[in-house]
Amino acid sequence: MNLEDICKDVKEILSEHRYNHSIGVMEMAGTLAKIYNVDEQKAKITGILHDIAKEMTKEESYKYITENSISIDEIEKMQYKILHGKIGADICKKKYKLDEEMQEAIRFHTTGVPNMGILSKIIFVSDKIEKNRTYEGVEELRIIAKKDIDLAIIKILENEIIKNIKKGTIIHPNTLNTRNFLLMK
Repeated sequence: MNLEDICKDVKEILSEHRYNHSIGVMEMAGTLAKIYNVDEQKAKITGILHDIAKEMTKEESYKYITENSISIDEIEKMQYKILHGKIGADICKKKYKLDEEMQEAIRFHTTGVPNMGILSKIIFVSDKIEKNRTYEGVEELRIIAKKDIDLAIIKILENEIIKNIKKGTIIHPNTLNTRNFLLMK
């Protein structure tokens, strides 16, 4: 499938809000791909597909995980909303024949993962800074992302960690480990 066909397919699956977000991620991924010498088409396809499973219900998510033998950890069992990365990667492998690099980018776009590849970094950052995002500090992150993607990831992770602490929610170890990994580099 080409990008145009995938966009049409995604538009039929996602709500208008989620589709618009995915278009924003696709566009930002294309911009960052040019800067970091990554295949732009590959980045855009991964960007448009990153949230393909985001609107699955809790029941649908657990059913998919079980039926497709996807292993999840204790935190993912408690916080089903982060499962959409793993589910989305599996759907994209089967339905769109995405390669392992693209699957990894979708799998870890929510939590990050230590030693992630450049495409994963691009999708992770694009998800948080695409044009529809309006939170405080996003403009600064957009500038940083175009100069130092690792620093952008560190700042995004720190924002997420602080937000989760304030909400009193569990923080996935990948988030903490990714931040530490990048700081130790």
